[in-house]
Amino acid sequence: MTQYDYDLFVIGGGSGGVRASRMAAQTGARVALAEEWRMGGTCVIRGCIPKKLLVYASQFMENIMDSRGFGWDFGDCKFDWPTLIANKDREIARLEGLYTANVEKSGVTIFQDRAVFEDPHTLLLLNSGKRVTADKILVATGNRPTREMGTAHLVSGGELCITSDEAFHLKELPPRIVIAGGGYIAVEFAHIFHGLGSEVTLVCRRDQPLFGFDQDMRDALSDSMKQRGIRVLPHSQFTLVEKRGDCLHVETDKGAAIDCDQIMLAIGRHPNTDALHVDKAGIALGKRGEIEVDAYSRTSAPNIYAVGDVTDRVQLTPVAIHEAMCFVETAFKNNPTRPDHRHVPSAVFTTPELAGVGLTEAKALLAGHSIDVYKSTFKPLLHTLGGRPVRTYMKLIVDAKTDKVLGCHIFGDHAAEVIQIVAVCLKMGATKADFDGTIALHPTAAEELVTMRTKSYSRTPADLQV
Repeated sequence: MTQYDYDLFVIGGGSGGVRASRMAAQTGARVALAEEWRMGGTCVIRGCIPKKLLVYASQFMENIMDSRGFGWDFGDCKFDWPTLIANKDREIARLEGLYTANVEKSGVTIFQDRAVFEDPHTLLLLNSGKRVTADKILVATGNRPTREMGTAHLVSGGELCITSDEAFHLKELPPRIVIAGGGYIAVEFAHIFHGLGSEVTLVCRRDQPLFGFDQDMRDALSDSMKQRGIRVLPHSQFTLVEKRGDCLHVETDKGAAIDCDQIMLAIGRHPNTDALHVDKAGIALGKRGEIEVDAYSRTSAPNIYAVGDVTDRVQLTPVAIHEAMCFVETAFKNNPTRPDHRHVPSAVFTTPELAGVGLTEAKALLAGHSIDVYKSTFKPLLHTLGGRPVRTYMKLIVDAKTDKVLGCHIFGDHAAEVIQIVAVCLKMGATKADFDGTIALHPTAAEELVTMRTKSYSRTPADLQV
């Protein structure tokens, strides 16, 4: 029997890799992990956590504006970007230390190095030149921001742009910023910079941001962005990016010409497989460079698995953690377990938030469901005295035959907190009658979900042909 240095070697110290390494080590397996930069991966270091801290920072001015209707007067307010970034960096360093300590306490050997394949069981650590072998290998290298702008007319200028990675480390808040993209990262940073005082222009390739989200929620977000003064240029792409004097200059294929201080690309993310030498291990890649896996996260190489964003399935941190737990059950506990990607809640941390779980109206119809739709829009209690024209939108999509709730979508304050609990209901198979039979908690926004008794309309799959 071949003797390997480790029972499991994990490539990548993000959320999926960390969870898999710790849980595998707790089974008694000999586990090692290689992370070339900082423990915690995209989520902790340059993603979810620092982004949410910036979201909080961007909302204080509106909170102060609202407070005046409740009798408060804070006088002149001043924001200091360097203070925010320094405090953010201190918190991220603390979390990174916790991640490292927890992995080491589990008995996992950590290599601060880049690991690449030499064969299905052998890895080369590039910095040290050391070779290690493992019975099983897990790839959890995540993804990175895309810099290729994808328009045939753009000759150059990408090097003048930042991505979300660099946005967390800007030395100063840009007075004017242009953001390319229409996904959740683009709209979140549009709201962050706008809330902190920047003039923001969003250049969106489609008719509206957030393609794939429920259409009513997209409409609500678009209206809100316009009302706030975030400029959105739909059906547009960059054709020119260049430096002119002390500023940057952008032109689009629709004739817009914009001078600004920063340009941010939020046009997608690319799986981190380019430098792994996966061909030497017999690992098949998909069209976008993602690692192809089966239902149990196994690659085309029988002893190698992959989880998280590098597989391009559902690009969310909790999904990577879930996939990692299923991998450990499958590979080390003799309990083959498939990741369940149904009923995954998601949130876009705009201001206010947009969140959903389950099927959108369009996807429900495409899946063959006849549906009843319940909708509610109202002015939250906070804003009755706060004075700003902010509204909340809620929507339930119900199977007309079974009464089962297929989807729930919210645009409003604290939408993400509400959707997390609704996700439990959908996973349990809750019906509209279950929602109706639940006593409301008053006064809250969430009570609308159990008091929407009047159906807004019904639709069948045949309506898609009209």
